[in-house]
Order: sequence, then C-alpha cells, then structure tokens
Amino acid sequence: MKPSTKPATKLAARRAPAGKAPLLDAPIVLDGGDADLDRGPLGAHMSVAGGSWEAAPRAREVSATAMQIFTKQANRWAEREVEPGEAMRFREALSATRVQWCCAHDSYLINLASPVPELRERSIQSFRAELRRCHALGLDALVSHPGNFIDVREDGIARNADGIIEALEAEPGDTRLLMELTAGQGTVLGSTFEEMADLLSRIPPALRTRMGVCLDTAHVWAAGYDLINAYDDMWARYDDALGMASLGCLHLNDSKARLGSHLDRHDLIGEGNLGADVFRRIMTDERLARIPKVLETPKGDAPAETDARMLHRLRGYAAGL
Repeated sequence: MKPSTKPATKLAARRAPAGKAPLLDAPIVLDGGDADLDRGPLGAHMSVAGGSWEAAPRAREVSATAMQIFTKQANRWAEREVEPGEAMRFREALSATRVQWCCAHDSYLINLASPVPELRERSIQSFRAELRRCHALGLDALVSHPGNFIDVREDGIARNADGIIEALEAEPGDTRLLMELTAGQGTVLGSTFEEMADLLSRIPPALRTRMGVCLDTAHVWAAGYDLINAYDDMWARYDDALGMASLGCLHLNDSKARLGSHLDRHDLIGEGNLGADVFRRIMTDERLARIPKVLETPKGDAPAETDARMLHRLRGYAAGL
C-alpha cells in the first residue's frame, strides 16, 4: 500500500455509478420502513453525482432521516470551495426531506500522521478545505479516519494531533469533527479505544469541544472487539476510555472479515460475520437510541433499492421484528 494513503473503507470504489437523482416531489415507491419510528437519525451514505444538492432527493427516496456525503471526489487531491449559491441550493433541497442530521466523510488521501513533510502539509491543507466545505454547507459533522503513522506509532499520534489542532484553529465553525475508529490495518492509528482517547487527549480542551468519535461496527469487530459475545463489555470499555458523551455517530456495517483480522471489509446488514442479532441489539439499545446511524454497506447494482432494504431491515429490528 502506498504510504500516501490510509487503508479505508473504499466507499467510492465499491459503489455502483449513481443514476439520476429523483425529483424532490416524486412519489416515494421504495420501502425504507417507517421513518416516523426513528428515535434518532437513520440513513446512509448518499451520492452527490450531479451536485451536492442531489444527495437530498436520494435520501428522501429511501426514507432516510440521516445522510452522509462526500464534499469532493474522495480519491483525488483536487480541492474546491462551496459557493453561496451551492450552499443555498443544498440547504433548500435538504429542507424538503426528512433528514435531521447530515455529515461528510473526508478524503481517503488525507494523512495527518504522515512522517513525509510534503504529504503531511498537503493533507493539512486538504483537511482544512474539507472543514470549510462542511461549514459552508451547514453540515453537522465531518467524519475522519486517523492517519497512517508509517514510522513510529507515538510520533504518528503526535503528528496527527498537531495537524488536527492546526486545522481546527484555522477553520472555526459549527461542524463537529468525529474521529472514526479503524480496523487497524497496517500502520493505521485509532483501532483501540485507548489509542483514540490518547489522540483526543492531545487536543486542547477548547478545541476538543468541537470533536467526538464515530464508531464503525465493521471496524471495531475487525479490530478485535467481540460485538457478538461481549457486546456490553465492549460498550463498558468504550465508556471507560472515551465516555459515551463522545459518541457522535455510528456507521452500521456488517463485516466480511473475521474477528480481530484488522481487515476492513463491509457487508450487508445481517448477512456478514456480525449477523442480525448484533444490529437488533444496537437498534434497541437505549444508550444508542438518539445517536445518528449511517449505513456504509455495499450498494450493488441498485443503490437506492439496497439502501431502502437495509433501512427497512434496521427499522424492523428497532420495532422488535
């Protein structure tokens, strides 16, 4: 793997090309379940093909109440700014949906922990641009993977923290930065609760109030946390290390990987190694009831139909089905 990238969930590579977005007032024909029953925002990663505002009708089509997007092409360095007209069009489109919470996922190329000065500086500038776009669009959160330390773990954590500090100081705004727990492949940071707590502890308190954690079910399983046999123990360990108040978002993904394999391989809900019962517990866990939950499961050849089926399944679990 090239040191310029972080092993990640390869969302862009797995997705079928998005079709034309439906009209915002088109009849909803897909069954994503009853969104009125959502106690917390629930949705999926949505394509912005055609413009950032086109994610909103795609979310509406599957009855989503939460949404994740990319604000630029995730596998390219090319940056862009969000102009006022785009921001207004995005917010107007979103207001015509049931979406209550919206986040972005940052570029896969960003590596704030890199020991290579040129790459690290480019990563900081790209990360700042991500924050600016999120602030301009009025997003609730930006999800970011910790970096790839490559040389010495402790040094990588320090570089990662310093990069976050530099970016947050330079780009004030209301978007919350959520650091995502990783599967721990290679030299990627952030696969244990303790290491994530170490990273966050290095951020000054005034900036740390703008931060939180995103927990991906497939990642923590691959990192060695047994959601099947030690579900409550895992959450106790999370609370001890990070505190439940830090939890800003859940990425709901089943896994093709084995427990502790450190491989990031997403699967459809209830159809991978985690299985349906884990997601039933998550959807009925009172501690998690109001935490935003976003699918990053494979979409196959019919993205909207697949997302609707997964959301319907999760809402069924929440209803005790």
